[in-house]
Amino acid sequence: MKRDKIIFWTTTIIIFLFEGVMPALTGQSEMAKEGIRHLGYPEYFGLMLAVFKVLGALALIIPQIPARLKEWAYAGFTFALISAFVSHWAIDGLNGMTCFPLIVLAILMISYIHFHKLQKSA
Repeated sequence: MKRDKIIFWTTTIIIFLFEGVMPALTGQSEMAKEGIRHLGYPEYFGLMLAVFKVLGALALIIPQIPARLKEWAYAGFTFALISAFVSHWAIDGLNGMTCFPLIVLAILMISYIHFHKLQKSA
């Protein structure tokens, strides 16, 4: 149980930092806007994505949020990360940066698995 808690909180904090804090701090930077344009998306998409990422990250990290909302946050991040991988692959081909969303997705899945382990033991 203690091991599962440590794994859950470690992976969830990593997701919170990558998918919540970073978009909140850099989502409207010129580099982020250029990245969205480079992938062929309209500029408003970057702002919308940053807002939803911050809300999803908060849903995962705040213990009082109901499990059903956490499930939606996990699903949203899964769709966003798979879409990021496909978008980068379609525009830039397969390279290190293209695979980065899949690394974050793997961390997200570890968090999700341990979230359910903790739910069962509670």
